[in-house]
Amino acid sequence: MGAHVSRDDFEWAYTEQPHTNRRKEILAKYPQIQKLYGHDPNLKWVLFGLVSIQFISWFFLWDQSWPVILICGYCFGGVINHSFMCAVHDLSHNLAFGQLRPTANRMLGIFVNLPIGVPFAMSFQRYHREHHRYLGNEKLDPDVPTLLEAKLFCTTLGKLLWVMLLPLFYAFRPVIRDPKRPTLWEITNFVIQITFDIFVIQYFGWKIMVYMILGSLMAMGLHPMGGHFISEHYMFRKGFETYSYYGPLNFITFNVGYHNEHHDFPAVPGSKLPEIKRIASEYYDHLPQHHSWTRVLYDFVMDPDIGPYARIKRKHKGLDS
Repeated sequence: MGAHVSRDDFEWAYTEQPHTNRRKEILAKYPQIQKLYGHDPNLKWVLFGLVSIQFISWFFLWDQSWPVILICGYCFGGVINHSFMCAVHDLSHNLAFGQLRPTANRMLGIFVNLPIGVPFAMSFQRYHREHHRYLGNEKLDPDVPTLLEAKLFCTTLGKLLWVMLLPLFYAFRPVIRDPKRPTLWEITNFVIQITFDIFVIQYFGWKIMVYMILGSLMAMGLHPMGGHFISEHYMFRKGFETYSYYGPLNFITFNVGYHNEHHDFPAVPGSKLPEIKRIASEYYDHLPQHHSWTRVLYDFVMDPDIGPYARIKRKHKGLDS
């Protein structure tokens, strides 16, 4: 795959996504996995602790120099904020308070959104459901890059720039591809976040505001933790759609790396995903997998056969084949 990219440079799938069938097979063999369904009662306390740490750090940083602000944003604040983003992922599946308390999960999502600086939790929840339901759908899966992205960012330098700008693509791609009217929860998320941001600027200053937002953006792009966005569904091995990461950064990302396990069992909280792999190891050990998100970024940028187009896509019903 070179600099000339067309609609056919994506891998087109003519079968359903594999996760449903694998889930049925695993449950038939290991029905005890259903006991892992539910929520993680410890998640909310972990998040309260992390938010407190982030808030406390502002008292030490508000009068620091800009180089210190940027370095701390990349190495510390952005790392914690990326953890919050992964937590919002679990909250979008109602895994902190359970399926019967969606309001509590949403409220916690808005709360952990605060240190990030940009309102996204409720919109992410809305679009992430479609990612699971329409995995690989060229119109309805917000995680699939557009053809324009594939055309513009297919060279080594282009892919490096694409990785750096990945937060912006994630933010605007769903809105451009499949715009929706904002829900009351999204409006609430926006109002609370902007009000909080004004408070931060007034009492802590612009440096902390930059620390919040820029740290979040840096940790989603050219950053070891940012590798998880690419590791999950970009086709590093032809014909394989989803990949798990079994490395140490799972510890601070709520096991988001266990991505095959998550798509197979989205009702299982991140803290219990390793147990699925332990029980049904024969279903996961042979699959292509990652052990370093940093290596994922390097391979993505340097390998000419991998890029924004290296995805399995499914044609949206009603489109010409």
